[in-house]
Amino acid sequence: MTTATAEDFAGIVSQRVEAERQALAGTWLHRLNELLTVDPNDVFPSEQLLDHIPTLIREIAAYLRAPAAEEIAANTVVIEKARELGRLRHAQRASVHQLLREYEILADILEAFVVDETKRLGLRPSTEECFELLRRLTHASRTLMRTTVDTFVSEYMTAIEDRNERIKAFNQMASHELRSPIGTLLFAAAALERADIHADPARSEKITATIKTNAQRLSWLVQNLQRVTRLSSPLDVPSEQNVEVATIANEVARQLQEMASSRGVRIVVRDGLPELCADPARLELALINLVSNGIKYSDPAKADCFVEIAAGEHEAPEGSCIVCVRDNGLGIPEADRAAVFERFFRAHAHMDSQLGVTGSGLGLAITADCIQAMGGTIACESTVGVGSAFLITLPLKPLPHARNGSPAPPAPEAAS
Repeated sequence: MTTATAEDFAGIVSQRVEAERQALAGTWLHRLNELLTVDPNDVFPSEQLLDHIPTLIREIAAYLRAPAAEEIAANTVVIEKARELGRLRHAQRASVHQLLREYEILADILEAFVVDETKRLGLRPSTEECFELLRRLTHASRTLMRTTVDTFVSEYMTAIEDRNERIKAFNQMASHELRSPIGTLLFAAAALERADIHADPARSEKITATIKTNAQRLSWLVQNLQRVTRLSSPLDVPSEQNVEVATIANEVARQLQEMASSRGVRIVVRDGLPELCADPARLELALINLVSNGIKYSDPAKADCFVEIAAGEHEAPEGSCIVCVRDNGLGIPEADRAAVFERFFRAHAHMDSQLGVTGSGLGLAITADCIQAMGGTIACESTVGVGSAFLITLPLKPLPHARNGSPAPPAPEAAS
């Protein structure tokens, strides 16, 4: 430029970048659709996120015009938007390579636009002016890229640490639960080896019953642990599909029919259950645990015992539905309700012999984990002598944090 300063050149280019930020954002979005493996509508799945890119480009334009006043790294608004992009891409299971490519593409688009506009407007900047503008453009895009990648890596490491903690807790839980029945079986087997035991039929029968009971408990534990293992992928990501809750509920009723009949309990699947997008395996496991609990803790004093799966009577939050598993069983004491979703907690452990049941206190904890993984919550309402109701609230469509293994929603509630 022979009649303008470097700041004039930067100011003109900055104005053009800001004026065309929507078109530039559209070009970038088109290029990203070719790069990313997610659905095009999920590249920026909300209006707020979709607005990120024009905002980032506008801030880059401001930095080109006045780098000292608009230092990118000190701009809390644009830095937070870059961080949100990192969190989004982690939720979409992108890679660091993809993030780097995204910003390379953005830089290419902006550089090409600057060259085209310089030619179109007939600007003739000096070599020094060109290099200074290029330096500012590179610095801005690299700062945003570094912020996005740092956030992505931080989210990834948090997920890995959480995964490791869950594996550790799972191993502790499994070893704790398996130790007791195995120890009992070993003791019973040793007793059967004694010659004098066969002279006492009653004692021999008692030992045989103990072996059978503990073998059944081991079988149940292994089956439940296998279910949990099958639900886990490398980052514990639910496998989602459109499901009719009624179909899953009827399958649960079929699986538990023999258990229910032996205890005189009716399993009822009500009409009006919703259809939603969820992980059918997790939903089935949650319903199995809730219905089997309702069967095990039915009230022997009642002539008509039931467990029903129905749509919730309360109004669901927008975009959500409520599924209720209700029974007319023993009910849970108020003092115990807050702990029912904790591992190893059992409200009726003292009644095992009377009810003829065994348990590990894992069922409701596993249920809560399943519901949280699908982006939902579970609450318990119960009255002693009347029965219990477990209210499952699930999104009709999967949330980004749920479908991609990001931080779980708030812990399950136990309503009074």
